[in-house]
Amino acid sequence: MATTHEIQVERREVGGKGASRRLRHAGKIPAIVYGGELEPVSIQLDHEKVWLAQQNEWFYSSILDLSLGGDVQKVLLRDIQRHPFKQIIMHLDFQRVDENAALRAQVPLHFLNQDKSPAGKTAGILVLHELNEVEVSCLPKDLPEFIEIDLSALNVGDIIHLSELKLPAGVELPALKLGKEHDVAVVIAKHAKEEEVDAAAPEAAEVPATKATKKDDK
Repeated sequence: MATTHEIQVERREVGGKGASRRLRHAGKIPAIVYGGELEPVSIQLDHEKVWLAQQNEWFYSSILDLSLGGDVQKVLLRDIQRHPFKQIIMHLDFQRVDENAALRAQVPLHFLNQDKSPAGKTAGILVLHELNEVEVSCLPKDLPEFIEIDLSALNVGDIIHLSELKLPAGVELPALKLGKEHDVAVVIAKHAKEEEVDAAAPEAAEVPATKATKKDDK
């Protein structure tokens, strides 16, 4: 079951840049709720409470219950606009969720037991996390806050692909329906020297071209 989190909101009657600026000065965040069969609704939220909430992973990947005077609408956060250098949230976009329709959302990956794995215990081995989140498709009730990847059996040279992830019931990875080339690596355990060779490869390829250029100049 997906975990939900309730957030109190108020209806926002006046729009425009000037009104939004006044809201921010008053410690509020202008926002909008859209989607479904209902019209978009302009709302405002308490900045301090949202600032605390947005420091948690669930704020970005969970179903949120927006409560407007007791009227609760289930939504997903779709966009967050921040001030370029101040600790201020400028605007939020929420999309209504149809509990009977599949949705797509980005879900974070949690990597477990890496330090206990054979690869993690071996000196000179890099364990690379190629992805930190994946897009899933599921009904709202099945949306996980995160997906765990147990690395306790990870050996040197192992590669864990997208298709090897253990997904909760009712959850799919849309990327896997696009073909084998989309079954990308999620975790790679390799020797640190391999990483150095890979990083140096482009430079090595450029050396002959550079010498050739100097020769032609003569």
